[in-house]
Amino acid sequence: MALSEHEQRLLDQLEQQLHAEDPKFANSMATSAGRGISSRRIVLGALLAVVGLGVLLLGITEAGILVGVLGFLIMGAGVYYATTRGRKNPPAATDGRKERESSTQRGFMNNLESKWDERKRDQP
Repeated sequence: MALSEHEQRLLDQLEQQLHAEDPKFANSMATSAGRGISSRRIVLGALLAVVGLGVLLLGITEAGILVGVLGFLIMGAGVYYATTRGRKNPPAATDGRKERESSTQRGFMNNLESKWDERKRDQP
């Protein structure tokens, strides 16, 4: 079900307020495509894991236990690289404008909370 324009604006304002009040939490909850696992990381990690598997098998059959352990570590590093996200973008610099927006959004939230309280009082 699609949101109305008014509901979408309210949702956008709530999101902006969350970013203003707790940017670390807001960034951790963001689902931006740029912060997901990229296909490049998956391919490189899988390739590294396959190379590690090859070194592991070589170590088991021919070279000895140290080469096998090294292969296992390479394989583990490849899997880790494939399943983690890349570096996050550096946080944006804050200025006075952000503080003014934050105070405006606090007023917006207070307004929403008062409307919510009025609705609860009006219900039997």
